[in-house]
Amino acid sequence: MLALARTRRQLRRGGLDAVCLTEPPDLSPEAQAGVGAVLRRSRATCLTRALVRQRWLAARGTEHDVVIGVSRADGFAAHAWLDGDPDGGFVELARHPGGAR
Repeated sequence: MLALARTRRQLRRGGLDAVCLTEPPDLSPEAQAGVGAVLRRSRATCLTRALVRQRWLAARGTEHDVVIGVSRADGFAAHAWLDGDPDGGFVELARHPGGAR
């Protein structure tokens, strides 16, 4: 929850390039399910969730880009997800590189 709050604050202050999250806690790999549950139950945006997951996975040696895309299927919609996750039919517009930042 702390990482979500920091990410929201950094996005508001300086946009995507301003996001620089600290090292996440040293949890077991099995904790990923718990991290995912907290992120899903929060009121975080898809972008905030993707950035927190990106940092969490990078700290465990797996780097993923955050992908930002749009869809016109039912009007206009935007979405952010991690490279490798299902894209939900969205067309990629931009990437935010993975890695520890």
